Amino acid sequence: MTSWQMPALVMLVGYALGSIPFGLILTRLFGAGDLRAIGSGSIGATNVLRTGRKGLAAATVLLDGGKGSVAVLVGAALLPDNGAAIAGVMAVIGHCYPLWLRFRGGKGVATMLGVTLALYWPAVLVFAAVWLGLLAIIRISSVSGMSAAIATPIGAALLGRPDLVQPLAAIAAIVLWKHRPNIARLLKGTEPRVGQKTG
Repeated sequence: MTSWQMPALVMLVGYALGSIPFGLILTRLFGAGDLRAIGSGSIGATNVLRTGRKGLAAATVLLDGGKGSVAVLVGAALLPDNGAAIAGVMAVIGHCYPLWLRFRGGKGVATMLGVTLALYWPAVLVFAAVWLGLLAIIRISSVSGMSAAIATPIGAALLGRPDLVQPLAAIAAIVLWKHRPNIARLLKGTEPRVGQKTG
C-alpha cells in the first residue's frame, strides 16, 4: 500500500466499527421499540435506559465501549505508529455520525470509554471516576459524560502520556459538540435526571 492508503484504511475501519448502532439493534431485537422515537432520539445507553430496560442499557454501554476498544486494537495492528489514535477518533465519529442512520447517532461517551481503555488503561480510571462519581452524586448523565470526556485528556497528560492528549481532546470536543441540546437544557434548568423518561 502507498503512504496514504493504510491511514485511509484505518480511518475507514475505525469509522465502520464505531458506526455499529448497538443501542438501536438491541432495543429492536428485544422489542423495546425504535430508540430514535424515544426520549432524546439518541442511540446511546442513556436513551436505552429511558425504555426501562436496564439490562439493555448496560449491554449497550459494554458493546459501545467494546467497539471503541476493538477499533483501537485493529488500528494499532494495521498502522503501528499512530493507527490506534486514528482509529479511536474515527470510532467515536462513526458512533456519533453513522452514515446508515443519516448521521443521527449517539453522544460518544461510552465509545470514548472503550477507546481510552485500549489506548492507555490508566487514563480510563480518570474517565470512570469522574463519570460514575458525578452520575452518582447529581444523576445527570450529560454532565457526568461531558465532565469525564474533558477530564480524560488532562488525566492522560498528568499520567505521563502527553502523546494521547491531542486525540483524546479531539474526542472530547466531539462529545461536547454532540451534547449541545443537553447544554441548552442545562442552562434552562430542564435537563432530565437519570430515571426520567423525557428530555
